[in-house]
Amino acid sequence: MRLLRRRSPPRLLSRALLTIEEELALLEDSFRRLKIEYDIYFAGGSKKPPVDIDGRVQGLIRRNLENGHLTFTQRFRLHAVAQRYSVFTDLWRRKTKIKDEGYRHPKDTLVGVGGFGHLEAPQPHGLDPDQEQVESFLLLTGDVLEVVALYEAVVRAREAAGLPLGAFDSFATFVHNKSEEIRTQFHCQAVEYTVLAKSGKVRLKARPRKDI
Repeated sequence: MRLLRRRSPPRLLSRALLTIEEELALLEDSFRRLKIEYDIYFAGGSKKPPVDIDGRVQGLIRRNLENGHLTFTQRFRLHAVAQRYSVFTDLWRRKTKIKDEGYRHPKDTLVGVGGFGHLEAPQPHGLDPDQEQVESFLLLTGDVLEVVALYEAVVRAREAAGLPLGAFDSFATFVHNKSEEIRTQFHCQAVEYTVLAKSGKVRLKARPRKDI
């Protein structure tokens, strides 16, 4: 009597059974993981870029963009991740080029190391909800990629406060125009932006830095 070998179901089958909400949650989690893995790679903790996770994120974005059954809220979540992924892809491409070719210009250090000149203001844990939380960022050029870290800080603060996140494009335009205004008025190159979060409100302050 011939025995038939039982085939195990393909791995993609379990993913096909996910709900749209679960798919979006998986996408958001994978994107967060991708950013962490790229940080590790650029810091020298990994020899290879996280191409597998990157491909997974691309596949999730592409598949859900083709889904015509998403609600308005679901599509908003999807486009928010897709937009941030697009911005970070440009950043990672530039950082990879610098990593491979070496630094050629002083401003390359802003992209290659430390993430756009973040002024080392980590958020401590266990703060009182009414205590003011601060993150500061230094912008030296008009490059839109320089705004990414600042945008991420504002998104984190507004997300924690339950406020609308806002689109990256409009935020980048606002920061660019404000920076040019400050540079012209105060005859400086560097502009420092500070994200202030207190009592459920998020504020963004800008000031010239003539000392840099």
